[in-house]
Amino acid sequence: MKNTVINVEELKREYVKRGFFGKTKKVVKAVDGISFNVEQGEIFGLLGQNGAGKTTTIKMLTTLLAPTSGTCEVLGYKTFGEEKKIRSRINFIFGGEMGVYRRLSARDNLRYFSNLYLIPEKVQKERIESILKLVDLADRADDLAETYSKGMIQRLQIARGLINDPEILFMDEPTVGLDPVGARMLRDIIKNLKADGRTVLLTTHNLAEVEELCDRLVIINKGKVIAKGTPSEIKGHEATLEDAYVKLVQEVTA
Repeated sequence: MKNTVINVEELKREYVKRGFFGKTKKVVKAVDGISFNVEQGEIFGLLGQNGAGKTTTIKMLTTLLAPTSGTCEVLGYKTFGEEKKIRSRINFIFGGEMGVYRRLSARDNLRYFSNLYLIPEKVQKERIESILKLVDLADRADDLAETYSKGMIQRLQIARGLINDPEILFMDEPTVGLDPVGARMLRDIIKNLKADGRTVLLTTHNLAEVEELCDRLVIINKGKVIAKGTPSEIKGHEATLEDAYVKLVQEVTA
């Protein structure tokens, strides 16, 4: 029997956009009634254009942003109101080069974040060595992060995201800005995380990445879900997933 670890039903997030001097108001629906679920151990994708609502959704799932309405549950708990029961069991990785301290070494970064999670020193040492090997940074573990390439920085971010041994790892555009070699290495790491039984939810624009990695996905456009299913189900009779995606977006914006 499958175990649902993320449950989203009719989730909405609205905010008020004010004009000059705060006189005019406009309600913007960043997320407008989306629904989906994620099963334990799968790689699940959120696909959509810039401004579609992907990052807002992931912020609500990671307890960083309160929903306006709807159901938003992770590991059986509400992300707003029961967030303390969730935070130690998940982690979040940004795209780009944010999220680690560049003037610390990889090892010192991981020690710092281990201490934030109150991980015992004995557990820290073993876990840090294991994670450094997983992300292929063991040979550069004591070099300052500011000497790393973009790909190495992103691998260090994944290492940071694994330091609390999370059950669910959220990734927002994890391969953005990487060269093909660096992106390939990160995709291999994500596959290894799945093989280790972890659940991964990622946002991306990369359709090839979706086909290679994702068990299932939802496509979001202007805050609404316009398609959900496996990559092959969404692709349907189209030649490529890209063709299917473009057709779906064109249909809802026509």
